[in-house]
Amino acid sequence: MAKPLSYLALGDSYTIGEAVEPSESFPYQLVELLKAKAIQFENPKVIAKTGWTTDELRHAIQQEQITETFDLVTLLIGVNNQYRGYSQDTYRKEFTELLATAISFAGGDKNKVYVISIPDWGVTEFAKNSGRDLKTISKEIDAFNEINRQETEASHVTYVDITPISRQAVKKPNLIAGDGLHPSGKMYAEWTKLIAEKIIEKR
Repeated sequence: MAKPLSYLALGDSYTIGEAVEPSESFPYQLVELLKAKAIQFENPKVIAKTGWTTDELRHAIQQEQITETFDLVTLLIGVNNQYRGYSQDTYRKEFTELLATAISFAGGDKNKVYVISIPDWGVTEFAKNSGRDLKTISKEIDAFNEINRQETEASHVTYVDITPISRQAVKKPNLIAGDGLHPSGKMYAEWTKLIAEKIIEKR
């Protein structure tokens, strides 16, 4: 029997699955879905924490001192840069560095790396109660996603746009977890299908 493939998931609260069980987070759902398609993966190694910006993720990766390479690497980062009002120019620079790091963790094989877009938290109950302008949140999320999409495509890495799914929460409240902010397991399942399709296409 072939050795299971390895998977590294880099990100923030959307990667650890804040407010849902770890098994409902998209990295764990992805492993299960691929398993059902006869693609065997180990449980993911996750480097992610709620609230992390690009700089904090970069620092955490350095602290981990990873020496091995992985068969699959996902990267989803940037919502906290937007939330804190950080510079988009700085985001571009730090995101590009993180993407290069993700590629190095895949042994330089860009086909093994997948960048996932930032969901729009502007459609959530948390956003409505935040006092912020909801349209501005959505516009800023679009701007940050335009940056990560441009840099991903320039690096010839696969981009997975889950933002439209996140916006369906306006009409489908069950796509949001009980904290009124983060995705529910159901939303993560929708993301997982999109990511898995891209992975299966390349096999």
